[in-house]
Amino acid sequence: MDRFVSTFHNKLDTKGRVSVPAPFRAILERDGYRAGAAGAIYCYPSLDAPALDAGGERLAGKIDRLLGNLADYSDERDELSLALYGDVQVLTVDGDGRIIIPEELRAHAGLGARVTFVGLGDKFQIWDPERFEHRRARARAKVHDHRKLFADRHDAGAAVPGDTQAGRRPPVGDGEGGTRE
Repeated sequence: MDRFVSTFHNKLDTKGRVSVPAPFRAILERDGYRAGAAGAIYCYPSLDAPALDAGGERLAGKIDRLLGNLADYSDERDELSLALYGDVQVLTVDGDGRIIIPEELRAHAGLGARVTFVGLGDKFQIWDPERFEHRRARARAKVHDHRKLFADRHDAGAAVPGDTQAGRRPPVGDGEGGTRE
């Protein structure tokens, strides 16, 4: 699996050092990161949360593709490039699997003695644990509301985005003449 998944909690020492979860380090290594060699963890302030976004070459490639879809020298491209790459800190992992989170990044995320690592697929985030729990509760409530909305729309036969079968009843059999149990 080459996705950052799950949630981990670790201590942050007074020098700003924290151990990157081993599953995240393994993904970073497969993504091109090698301790002491070319490659790095790119870490920057999240654009929409009091957290840090981080990842490896795959994340950098995704940002490059996003910027590549904007016109050269456009205000939009320049602003997004500045917001993403302008604030990136390149972090290296030491022999004990730790990174040092610079003070300006710790301040943005409000990090204290403990941090939470959250997998988000192609990237991961670093949060203050209490802030993350509030964010997770809001996210789950929104997903619950959206799920209800889609279920209500589907039950009413309304088209649901991506649903090519809207308004149709599912087949009773398995397509082979049998019946569903």
